[in-house]
Amino acid sequence: MVAVLKEIGEIGIIPVIKIDDPEKAVPLARALIAGGIPCAEITFRTSQGEAALSRLNREVPEILTGAGTVLTVEQVDRAIGAGAKFIVSPGFNPRVVQHCIKKGIPITPGCSNPSDMEAALEAGLEVVKFFPAEQSGGLEYIKAVAAPYPTLKFVPTGGINAGNIASYIANEKILACGGSWMVSADRINAGDFETITALCKDAVAKIMGFSMVHVGINTANENEALQAARLFETLFGFTPKAGTSSIFSGEGIEIMNSPYLGKNGHIAIGTNSLRRAIAYLERRGFTFNGDSAKNDAKGNMIALYLSDEIAGFAIHLVQKK
Repeated sequence: MVAVLKEIGEIGIIPVIKIDDPEKAVPLARALIAGGIPCAEITFRTSQGEAALSRLNREVPEILTGAGTVLTVEQVDRAIGAGAKFIVSPGFNPRVVQHCIKKGIPITPGCSNPSDMEAALEAGLEVVKFFPAEQSGGLEYIKAVAAPYPTLKFVPTGGINAGNIASYIANEKILACGGSWMVSADRINAGDFETITALCKDAVAKIMGFSMVHVGINTANENEALQAARLFETLFGFTPKAGTSSIFSGEGIEIMNSPYLGKNGHIAIGTNSLRRAIAYLERRGFTFNGDSAKNDAKGNMIALYLSDEIAGFAIHLVQKK
């Protein structure tokens, strides 16, 4: 997958932005970044879209920018000239798609039926926009139609909101979701960037789905671990369950048979998408212990530790099932 699309997948959400005043573009971009979403699709539905895109790429180069609602070859050229890194169109226009391929810029054309999806595959595309998502059958439709196309990924857009984005993004066929509820034109025009940042943070929280899974306690040896597990059982009725290197006491406590990462032990934090969570935290300056990675039988990473401890505990990210 091309680097730009991979980056979009790691972010998980593309704010779809209709902008009327290019002067608002820069503070808007900074609000998005502060909210944890360093990405923006500026639609060409308004005459100011091209100017806004130019300002973003000139003044806030750290944000990944693309052009949306691109309908013509001429608009593709204008978007590229303004610095767009990706193109999004509402439908599958063969001329626009082929022009983007010729220009070497990723395009996600709108596809809502198998014929469009097969045309996209024939053109060599890896990702399509599913539009309008909710009105076209939503996630259940994607699940049903995606089976014959195992290499194709989707960016559902249209009707995506804070209430349903978590269910969409959890599906392995979804690269990212497009949405505008965080960046309504009314809020942008009013300069309400504080609210936009808050809504972005909420969207990121729903995508990541961070939650406590268990606490790990280091002990000196297997006998000490067993004694601790028996005490938890006596006190609280937590049934011990022995594993290869630890004993689980109930669901939330793991007692290590010997000292492992962390001075005192570890804390396991679950996430809806380990891949996106790692990228999100790395963008914020955190680092990971690559040697601690654990994979499942298919080779997918399911667990990874942060490099630093918190209060003597190593922090362990795990993929939710």
